[in-house]
Amino acid sequence: MCLTEKTNVLLVLAVLVLAALLGTVFLFDGTRDDGAPVVGFVITGKAHDPGWNGKLCEAMEKVAKKMEMKLIIKEDVRENAGECPIAIQELAEAQAGLIFLTSYAYPEEAKDVVADYPRISFSTIAAQHTTRNMTASFVRLYQGRYLSGIIAGMSTKSNIIGYVAAMNNSEVNRGINAFTMGAQRVNPGVKVIVSFTGSWQDDEKEAEGARRLAGAGADVITYHQNQRAVPDTCDAMGVDFIGYHEAFEGYSEHYLTSVVCRWEAYYEDIVERYLKGELGRESVHWMGMEKDAVYLSPYSDRVTEEMREEVERARRDMLDGFLVFSGEIYDNQGNLRCKRGETLSDSILLEHVNWQVKGVEILQ
Repeated sequence: MCLTEKTNVLLVLAVLVLAALLGTVFLFDGTRDDGAPVVGFVITGKAHDPGWNGKLCEAMEKVAKKMEMKLIIKEDVRENAGECPIAIQELAEAQAGLIFLTSYAYPEEAKDVVADYPRISFSTIAAQHTTRNMTASFVRLYQGRYLSGIIAGMSTKSNIIGYVAAMNNSEVNRGINAFTMGAQRVNPGVKVIVSFTGSWQDDEKEAEGARRLAGAGADVITYHQNQRAVPDTCDAMGVDFIGYHEAFEGYSEHYLTSVVCRWEAYYEDIVERYLKGELGRESVHWMGMEKDAVYLSPYSDRVTEEMREEVERARRDMLDGFLVFSGEIYDNQGNLRCKRGETLSDSILLEHVNWQVKGVEILQ
């Protein structure tokens, strides 16, 4: 071996040692024969469904085209049914170097098969399980929830706000709690009643939840579900509502606003970090208002100038450093969850929000 060859070997070894020390995942595969990076995308529904799955896929397709990547979408992969590990294996065989797991339960059921592919990077949605090559990435949608809560708190006449929610987990509870605290910021006497459906998408249960909440006195309703059953039901009943994850058209003025994510910016950020070999440097990666990743859609005429000013004041507070989950916070069982002068860490927000804030009631 000549001196130049020895030098090159030593340089490669040095890079590998440094990568291990920094926790960086360098990918030596993940490209097709023509050199284009391959990205896998696992979803619970159809790629072009309205709602959650469609919005995610639309954004990822734009990013893949912009960055000249091969995108492979695995559709209708049910959670907790043994289908996610199979989808991952198929994507690995298709030479995917980066795989997005876009639903909450995927990472936990796929963690063993993820470990079988250490040279593939995985990016998950708000997962409670991470590994060296699986990063939990998410948008701070709870910031938008907090702002929309301000509108709800100022809009309600009954001081009862409804919330149709999929499941009692950290992702959903983060949104419920932030929304409630936003409402309490402007209306300390407000309460938020939550109807859990037990599913990301069940039109019948979601519609029934909205009707029951209205029957319990809620005159503003929001939700955390994949599709539009709650907005459809609220608009038909003439009840004010706040949307989630997309801006709508065609509803009446009862549609006050939506909490929206710029998914294209989110996915582009992750892909760029992957291509630079930086994705594995942290187990949790968040994007928020500081990167213009979260916003409220255009307002209904029912949102007054006073409400808009209050939302803008809170938004500027966030950009200036105000953290939603900081200061003294009690849950609805009277337990102190955050002390005065403290802030809940991102790891707690990701994994341990198994509680609802004071002012939240669960509809039985």
